[in-house]
Amino acid sequence: MNEYIVSLEQEGKRLDVFLTEVIEGSRSYIQSLIKSGHVQVNGKVGKANLRLNVDSVVSVEIPEPESVEVLPEDIPVEYLYEDHDIIIINKPRGMVVHPAVGNYSGTLVNALLHHCKDLSGINGEIRPGIVHRLDKDTSGVMMAAKNDAAHIGLAEQVKAHSAKRTYLALVQGNIVEEKGIIKAPIGRHPKDRMKMAVVFENSKDAITHFKVLERYGYQTLVECVLETGRTHQIRVHFAHIGHPVVNDPFYGYRRMDFPIEGQVLHSHTLDIVHPITGKEMHFEAPVPEDFQNCIEFAKEYRERR
Repeated sequence: MNEYIVSLEQEGKRLDVFLTEVIEGSRSYIQSLIKSGHVQVNGKVGKANLRLNVDSVVSVEIPEPESVEVLPEDIPVEYLYEDHDIIIINKPRGMVVHPAVGNYSGTLVNALLHHCKDLSGINGEIRPGIVHRLDKDTSGVMMAAKNDAAHIGLAEQVKAHSAKRTYLALVQGNIVEEKGIIKAPIGRHPKDRMKMAVVFENSKDAITHFKVLERYGYQTLVECVLETGRTHQIRVHFAHIGHPVVNDPFYGYRRMDFPIEGQVLHSHTLDIVHPITGKEMHFEAPVPEDFQNCIEFAKEYRERR
């Protein structure tokens, strides 16, 4: 049983919001802990919307996780680099990064378990080796760790924002600026808990730098550099400024029949310092064919108009 004391700065916060700040886990996981009676406030079972008083004692019992066997699977994946410590992957669009409830096969983790014998265990048996993730329908370069020392080193670079990641996105509309910075906090959508949104309560700072690479009249190709790494950050930020990523099923709209499944978003480059050797390293995932087809589609649409 873990115990936490509510500080003066935390007074008045909802129980579920308080727990998202003091323990690891998604909001849905924390909600499930509360609903199942694993959270008490001053010795009494708490409810998610309970407002906390200063010096209240919040007790959390973390149940033993259910044992789930994640099996190696011979799934073809392009590996951009590999050594004894790290592995760099060009994740294909449509592939889920790690298993989740009801989906324990066909993921990148299943492929990694087949490809290499050792992966770091910091994230547990469901997400071995996974330092960061990409959305299912976002393609491109991402990294994984083969041992805990490498995992810690890479995770520290992600947290300190020294691991530089650039993305390519085809977005709706004509962005007139040559470059810009989108600075808007991101948190759970207040009405749809499956989505993220720009919100000013229960949110975290989020900053996206972008520059325009090419304009097609009705769409714009942009390069994005993340200063922070929030869930769905690029997708939420560009929807917020009125230029959603083309074909985004969550935050965009379908006005033309682009030849792609999911959003036109690609993790293009990654710059890191090797967590063991200290060597500066650069990796690049080529623009995939379906992304390039969308660019050609945008060009042809402009010409037809």
